[in-house]
Amino acid sequence: MAQSSAHTDNKQSLQIPVVLATVLLVMVLLYLGRVFFITLISAILLAFLLEPLVNLGIRFRIPRGASSFLACTVMLGMLYLMGLGLWTQVVGLWEDLPTYSKRVTELVDSAAQQLEGMEKTAQELLVPKRLREAQTPPLPEPPKTTSKKRRAPQPVQPDQPPPIQEVRIRQDDSQLVAAIYSHLSDFYDAALMASFVPFLVYFLLSWRDHFRRSVLQIIQTDSKRENIQRAWDGIANVARAYLVGNFLLGVVLAAASAVFFWFVKLPYWQVVGPLSGFLSLIPYLGMPLAVIPPFVAALPVYSGLSAYLIIGATTALFHLIALNLLYPKLVGARVHLNPLVVTVALMLWYLLWGGAGLILAIPITAGLKAAFENIPSLRGIGRILGD
Repeated sequence: MAQSSAHTDNKQSLQIPVVLATVLLVMVLLYLGRVFFITLISAILLAFLLEPLVNLGIRFRIPRGASSFLACTVMLGMLYLMGLGLWTQVVGLWEDLPTYSKRVTELVDSAAQQLEGMEKTAQELLVPKRLREAQTPPLPEPPKTTSKKRRAPQPVQPDQPPPIQEVRIRQDDSQLVAAIYSHLSDFYDAALMASFVPFLVYFLLSWRDHFRRSVLQIIQTDSKRENIQRAWDGIANVARAYLVGNFLLGVVLAAASAVFFWFVKLPYWQVVGPLSGFLSLIPYLGMPLAVIPPFVAALPVYSGLSAYLIIGATTALFHLIALNLLYPKLVGARVHLNPLVVTVALMLWYLLWGGAGLILAIPITAGLKAAFENIPSLRGIGRILGD
């Protein structure tokens, strides 16, 4: 009896380092392969979102492959129309760019003058007049002219090293080129991986039954097959509910913001409204991000502080109403994550994947919770993640 208990204790003590090493290895893999995993998870979420449309086509006796192709075509068509509308507005913004740059220059000059005036006023209030006069440096005396002739500058010998200023300029140019190349390389990698998303979505939809059968055939126990089936369905339902709820919430915010911006005669309200509405959905950063587009659009129109206060207060009001009244009904009722888990998940996925981690943190965590709740051995972890 004592030997069996000692063997059990040794086994449990060995499991802890193994679990920690596994978690660390998974974190390293997620960080190194972040572009791949972001692309794959985005495609999976889009496939979950388009699955009801594919099932609708199957009900009309359309084969799954053709129905999946139609669903992907609808998705690409919507993205094309959105991109076309955005492009027309960007062209107009490009034409008005001199007006925006002039307005920004005026605001910077005005802010500099105000700061200079405040500094002068504070100095007058805090420093006595006689001390200010004592601290004022005397004017420099003009240089004395001499009758001696100046020497002509000596020509630079060809074997002498180049001036220090020229070397610095060359170093700055090389650093600038390296920085531009780094940013373009990152953009090229992201664009290249994004081009795989439509194909991944199509194959995930058209080959869904094949993948599911293949995975279930690997598992030999019927009870485990049922658990995996329920976990898969739970992940799909939670991901679909989260995406649809956030999309509907973004549409409501975009429509309300666009109507308000049109009412106050804000330029490019057709783009600023949806952009502000959907930026408002980003966790924890939604409110400050949602205010930036209308503020930028208002630069050539409004100069008084009251107009910016009204725009910022109204945008913040829309965000608070959506977050406190609409979000719990459209999204929170299906996700059921406690606030501590949401905060930790946002921090973790942001450290791993940056801005994309902020967007994908909640659906990934909600999917893991749905999977844990449908697997008996992991239901305790699912309860920890839940509310």
